[in-house]
Amino acid sequence: MTEQNLSDETTIKLTQYSRGAGCGCKIAPSVLHEILQNNYQQTDDNLIIGNNTNDDAAVYDIGNGKAIISTTDFFMPIVDDAVDFGKIASANAISDIYAMGGKPLMAIAVLGWPIEKLSPALAKKVIEGAREVCSLAGISLAGGHSIDSTEPIFGLAVTGIIDKENIKKNNTAQEGDYLFITKSIGVGILSTAQKRGLIHPNHTNDMIHQMCHLNSIGESLGNKAGVSAMTDVTGFGLLGHAIEMAEGAELTLELYYSSIPVISGAKEYLSQRIVPDATYRNWNSYSTKTSFEKGVNVMEAFNLLPDPQTNGGLLFSVKESAVAETVALMKETGYQDFIEPIGRFVKKTDKTIIVKNQ
Repeated sequence: MTEQNLSDETTIKLTQYSRGAGCGCKIAPSVLHEILQNNYQQTDDNLIIGNNTNDDAAVYDIGNGKAIISTTDFFMPIVDDAVDFGKIASANAISDIYAMGGKPLMAIAVLGWPIEKLSPALAKKVIEGAREVCSLAGISLAGGHSIDSTEPIFGLAVTGIIDKENIKKNNTAQEGDYLFITKSIGVGILSTAQKRGLIHPNHTNDMIHQMCHLNSIGESLGNKAGVSAMTDVTGFGLLGHAIEMAEGAELTLELYYSSIPVISGAKEYLSQRIVPDATYRNWNSYSTKTSFEKGVNVMEAFNLLPDPQTNGGLLFSVKESAVAETVALMKETGYQDFIEPIGRFVKKTDKTIIVKNQ
């Protein structure tokens, strides 16, 4: 039987054709830092946010108090079903617009497909999944570009818009702010269990549902002056993106470990030593910046906090005076399970993250 025969929709498992999975494909944080280091001086005064920061998207001033948001994100399959792959990759790319507090306007597709291994019919299903999610976000999939590649790759380039006064950066948290998250962590563990054929069907459904869910609450959070900073949790894990927020604001984050939501099944698979390779890569980049207080299950935290997320939740800081208003918004929009803060920003110490047993 040829590889083309194997690509029949009833037998194909897309994850067999990728080395990485979802946002776990990201280049290691330390390596990425080396790649991006340069002496380039930004000269366009209209470019509000460019590649000189670690924010989720570029932002460009177009006048009249408005700005355009531009981003792209793509990766190799994290699930076996082609439609679900298209949905997840699309929701993940659109999330960068929401993470800036913006409203998405349109998207174009980025497709790499191994034509000799996988049928065009499967690629079509990926696009179908993308169109479905774009429709949910109220935007069009307006075009794109494709290549014949050795591994399947899919994602979007997305354009959004925002009032300049509502732009949320990831480095503007303030001392005393509380930290919230809008999704559970642990998706990287579940996706690894799936790739090894060890995941329970119920956990597969939970994982796919979470990864397909749009972070559209970000647009509403962008309208809140009490939200000081925001980002989304992706391949660097909760720990990595929390460190970016704390370092950018020149603060320390006290992380409340027992308050962090964990997706069902993740701890079960941890007990079987099912952990993505990217977890260790992330931990190696962040371990010297992190300390643990007595009572924290350090081994469990070591595997959960750097776990790479795909279309993870929004991570945002809120002024103490705005917590009640923000919690009310979360309840109104279906996030009642995530209204407990998972940390607080304090004056800078010798560690960027202090993991506390609370």
